[in-house]
Amino acid sequence: MASPPVHDRSKPEDEEDPVDRMILRSGCGEQHYALQDCMAEHQDWRLCQKNVQTFINCMSSFQQARKEQLLKKLKETQFHQSPVTPAMPYLRTTRNNTDVIHPPGFYIIGFQTLPLISVYFIFLAFVYAITVIFNCLVIYVIIFNNALHSPKFLAVVNLAVIDLILNSSIIPRMIKIFLAKDNFIPFNLCLVQMYFYYTMSSLESYALAILAYDRLVAICFPMRHNSLNTMKVMTCIVAVTWSVTLAVVSFSTGIMTWLSFCKSVRVFSYFCDYTPTYRLSCNDYSIHFYTASSLAIFLLVVPFLFILGTYFSIIITVFSMKSVDKRVKALTTCVEHVILVAIFYIPLLVIYILGLFFGGIDPDHRVLGLSMASCIPPCLNPIIYTLKTKEIKVRLVAFVRKWKIGTAGI
Repeated sequence: MASPPVHDRSKPEDEEDPVDRMILRSGCGEQHYALQDCMAEHQDWRLCQKNVQTFINCMSSFQQARKEQLLKKLKETQFHQSPVTPAMPYLRTTRNNTDVIHPPGFYIIGFQTLPLISVYFIFLAFVYAITVIFNCLVIYVIIFNNALHSPKFLAVVNLAVIDLILNSSIIPRMIKIFLAKDNFIPFNLCLVQMYFYYTMSSLESYALAILAYDRLVAICFPMRHNSLNTMKVMTCIVAVTWSVTLAVVSFSTGIMTWLSFCKSVRVFSYFCDYTPTYRLSCNDYSIHFYTASSLAIFLLVVPFLFILGTYFSIIITVFSMKSVDKRVKALTTCVEHVILVAIFYIPLLVIYILGLFFGGIDPDHRVLGLSMASCIPPCLNPIIYTLKTKEIKVRLVAFVRKWKIGTAGI
């Protein structure tokens, strides 16, 4: 009976048989060569059944160990991405006779190269506590004091409510993602966070524009203030800004469901950011690009230009006043608003200008700057209005004294 070819173990190392190399790597070389020797000696594989079985068992053990090793490595990778998220299938729907594939969710992966970033999120926890306490105080003081029921303080309450919702939609989730290391966010929750963040950010810019309108009427049209800026007018302005913004952001967020995500699900940002998310899709997202660009102009640039025009008119009016005291008094009433505008717009302008003209800004530094520009203003706004607005400060002090007296009585 013809014998199979026997591997020659005397070959030079540079001519090593690839089969021999694979077998040696498996750790079954000894069994392999024992089988080869048996075959060479007896010239009949039936007389080498014991050696054949030993070699088969060794190779089976190697393959099983290799399989377990690969499964363990895969599980460790999934655990590193999201230690608490079970594996879920992609969701498939149909739109215009086309399949739309939605992932179970996304992984937020910002701040990868920054050292001691956990300190930043501990700081954000403090920022969130200050945001909640001071904005609630401002809302409480204004609502429960009839003397502050005026158009200006309605606009201040509007800003405080927006600040409270804005930081509540972003900071707790950031702490969970980056401090608790749970960076998975379900698809629908991602859209909800995206909706609230962009709605409140847009309303923040319009709230600053509304406060600029209040200063414009008070300084430039003092004789018509009671007709141009009444509670009814201010309520209508606030209601219109909320209605338009809610509708526009609902559309921009809703069209995210048109996209299929069959590539990566890793969003490089500090939350479910609109642009980094739609760029992960595997179909045409040109409508999303134009929508994002249009909304940036309509919801951020337009209010900013209105504020600049307002202060241009205020400066002209102020410098036309003959009395220096009147000039100083008029400008003093604008100080807190100018500070609010500065801390909201300047960081955004600096980051986008650096990215546009220099292009070399580190992605992690950009994400850090944008997160600070989003989270810090809602914390500082109520503090600035409390310290710089006499009416609020006086009533807040009275409220604290009353609370202390009540506590002492208990």
